[in-house]
Amino acid sequence: MVVCATGALRAQEAQGPSGAATAPAPAAAAPAAPAATGTASVSFLNGYVFRGYQLGKDSVVAQPSLSASYQGFSASFWGNIDSDEKATQNFAPNAPGRSSFDETDLTLSYTYTAGKWGLTGGWIYYGDRYSPETQELFASVSYDFYLKPTLAVYRDIMAYPGWYMNLSIGHSYKIYQEVTLDLGASAGYERGTGDFWDTYQASTGNYTGSKYSAFHDGMLKAGLTIPVSKQVVIQPLLAYWFPLSNDAQRRIDGNSFNPNGYLKDLWQGGVTVAYNF
Repeated sequence: MVVCATGALRAQEAQGPSGAATAPAPAAAAPAAPAATGTASVSFLNGYVFRGYQLGKDSVVAQPSLSASYQGFSASFWGNIDSDEKATQNFAPNAPGRSSFDETDLTLSYTYTAGKWGLTGGWIYYGDRYSPETQELFASVSYDFYLKPTLAVYRDIMAYPGWYMNLSIGHSYKIYQEVTLDLGASAGYERGTGDFWDTYQASTGNYTGSKYSAFHDGMLKAGLTIPVSKQVVIQPLLAYWFPLSNDAQRRIDGNSFNPNGYLKDLWQGGVTVAYNF
């Protein structure tokens, strides 16, 4: 799960003029077309965590993003800049100790709403400096009531064929004027289908086992949304990530059972500054 700010959608209401009592009323004005909306933001965090994988540590990472939406269609850019790259159980930079713009992601999606239901489908491109580029197709369904449960399903169609599913909930509580306390939680399941996902076997001393499939990552988070103006918000955040099963954190003879590296308990904190337009 990537930490970012989202812009509030601004609705416009069209009103037709009323005619005088002694004359025919003119035709009502056509509803105004919904305006495009967008958000530019940057997050400053103590590390990059993606689906429970630790992709940076003990440094400041900056994650800029830019998104735009119009009539349900959305496009976004997201990046990761690590000020001091260090190797982790999930990440192996070529030259540890230097700063690097090491990932660029692009997303295209469409959202359809029907009452309280929201359906979204789209495509994600992942451009990573230290691993093969890949692409995912995804779909999600949400229901707009307390905790707003959302189920998202992702399918890698390029470098790492497999499925990832994530169930999330969240709610914001107004605590002072327009300041809100934002609480959330999520749980992920990962199922590899390509050769990349062969697990580690002690009998062979190599990754020759069955494909990795496990309840994968859990996350709890708390944050604040602090409006500075009508368009600018500041969002401090604290998140706790943890493995959801023994297989997710399993190691055999010092080697991770999961070819992507084992998961462990992680704390992630920082702040996002967002400009909505």
